[in-house]
Amino acid sequence: MPRLKHSIIAELPAPEELDLAQLAADCASGRCDLIVVLGPTASGKTRYAVRLAEEINAAAALGMFEGCPARMTDGPGVTGAEILSADSRQVYRGMDIGTGKDLAEYGEIPYHLIDIAEPGEQYNVWQYQQDFLRAWSDIRRRGAIPILCGGTGMYINAVTRGYDFSGNTPLSELRETDSREGFPQHPFFIGTLVDRDTRNARIDARLDARLQEGMVDEIRGLLERGVPAERLIAYGLEYKFVTLYLQGALSREEMRQQLATAIHQFAKRQMTWFRGMERSGVKIHWVEV
Repeated sequence: MPRLKHSIIAELPAPEELDLAQLAADCASGRCDLIVVLGPTASGKTRYAVRLAEEINAAAALGMFEGCPARMTDGPGVTGAEILSADSRQVYRGMDIGTGKDLAEYGEIPYHLIDIAEPGEQYNVWQYQQDFLRAWSDIRRRGAIPILCGGTGMYINAVTRGYDFSGNTPLSELRETDSREGFPQHPFFIGTLVDRDTRNARIDARLDARLQEGMVDEIRGLLERGVPAERLIAYGLEYKFVTLYLQGALSREEMRQQLATAIHQFAKRQMTWFRGMERSGVKIHWVEV
């Protein structure tokens, strides 16, 4: 009798109730120098990070952080919060719908590390690390609290664990620097939690919405501008499957079905990465959004 294969669903971490006011105060006092909001795709990361930034801005406007040194140089009290993106594809200009930039969601909150490279470029994690450090340092010098928000685990680790790229070490053998000098020393990690079924339903609904909003036309336009098809395919997910559809390798229905499945699998891999961070000693405070 053949053995039955059972799908094993990893147990979700228990959600916490965070005291956001206390977290902001810790950042203002210097006990925390970076808030990190991470989670799988469609888990509400950006919405949560924006909400947190808005609460910090409101507290700053009321003078609640006067005299607190949340910066690297002398100056006025905490001025508010700004968001740094940790998304490996949102760095590219013109790749908006497919990457889900949703820039309107930020409202009046300043954001960084979005639209900083041309589509078709081979932007990498070392470049991201350097761009992050410049932006993070500048935010702190101006008295603002930096919030890193995204789902690209390698990018998050590269800036919070001080990966050393100076020796051209392969990614599989990256080592952490001894001192992590110049990097955030006291990051506070928040994970946005959502169960698998809800997450997959959100992914499917969002995918259909993006197709309606013109994602195919966006990617067709990139091809017409001269971005190589192989480069778009290398970006993965939406850019891979829509490009294959535009090349005639997939029907529209095949494109939609295969893409949805690929995004589901991608979200699962993201959670695996984040749970691996926990096993390596990183404390992630999981919250329900």
